[in-house]
Amino acid sequence: MSPRLAIGRRTVIASQAPPIVQLPTNRAPHVRDSINLDGIGNRLILALLPSLTIGIVNTGYQANLALWRSGLEEPPDWRARLLAAVGLGFDPSNVFDSLGHGLLYFLPLFLVTLAVACIWRQVFATLRGRPAAESCLPTVLVFTLLLPPPAPLWQAALGISFGVIFAKEVFGGTGKNFVHPSLAGLVFLYFSYPGVISTGPLWRQLSGYGGTNLFADIQAGGVQTLDAMGPTWWDSWLGLTQGPLGATSALAATLGAALLLAWRTASWRIIAGILGGLIATLSCFQFLSSSAAPLLALPWYWHATLGSFAFAAVFLATDPVCSPMTQRGAWVYGLLIGFMTVLIRWKNPLHPDGVLLAILLGSIFAPLIDSLVIWSNVRERRRRVN
Repeated sequence: MSPRLAIGRRTVIASQAPPIVQLPTNRAPHVRDSINLDGIGNRLILALLPSLTIGIVNTGYQANLALWRSGLEEPPDWRARLLAAVGLGFDPSNVFDSLGHGLLYFLPLFLVTLAVACIWRQVFATLRGRPAAESCLPTVLVFTLLLPPPAPLWQAALGISFGVIFAKEVFGGTGKNFVHPSLAGLVFLYFSYPGVISTGPLWRQLSGYGGTNLFADIQAGGVQTLDAMGPTWWDSWLGLTQGPLGATSALAATLGAALLLAWRTASWRIIAGILGGLIATLSCFQFLSSSAAPLLALPWYWHATLGSFAFAAVFLATDPVCSPMTQRGAWVYGLLIGFMTVLIRWKNPLHPDGVLLAILLGSIFAPLIDSLVIWSNVRERRRRVN
């Protein structure tokens, strides 16, 4: 005998009931898939691999090029002995020499920051009486790639400690931070040690070589510096310029953005808003201002590839915890970051990159932006109802 179901005032046979159709949802806050925090972190690490690879090779290339220009055959430190032991030299045209030399800059910074971040994670997990489940590898990797290659190890440890403690753990841990821990640690170093982190020579440990970053060259000699002796725009696009350890390549950041967007881990509205805000603000300033500021005279496509703009726009600004959740809020957030990047590069020569400070400001205003968007939507719906 078939079981019967009472539906309203009707009684139907269960075997004759229509089948239940399961339709997938495609909008928040419904669950879209089985991805968890570790899965999101693993996707971020995979998206960072192009920046990591190109950054390591470019770091070794710039170091070898600095040696060649200064007339030194090898650096006066432990790296020369270690590279000689494995049969590598300091030829800028040799990819393996550049890769080996770059690894010797990357690995110490990465291992020290990873160890310090894991220690602080375990300390706070013990204090809260729960296991340290989340991985700190994505945060450490982003932080390390935004450091200058010759940064002292103690400064790297101090920066990651500040970011993990005061931007993450004191607010409750993963998912409760109001800014990205890597961003907080980097901004702390920018303000505490600006001569090393921001505008100082990147290879000052090589006697006889006084190379600086591109921003300092442009401020000193204007746009003509790039035309006369500086790198081409394609070098800036590929990442073959001095700068942070793994954040100079706009090409690598674009590849990482393509992966994150394909996995729907990052918001394309934020990235498009940042680029649109940069172009619109720069165009307005160039049209309205009579100032001869060298950085302001650069075309927008130079600004989009200089420094860590592309890397930060993809891997810092799109952090789902610190960015707006609403669609219109994502546009406002991105436009604000693009606007502030141009403004800081124009008016603040001490921090010429500007994008990190702009993202910090955008992250602070992200909750307010979401609140204003929601309030606007509620007001508009009430108006339609009435």
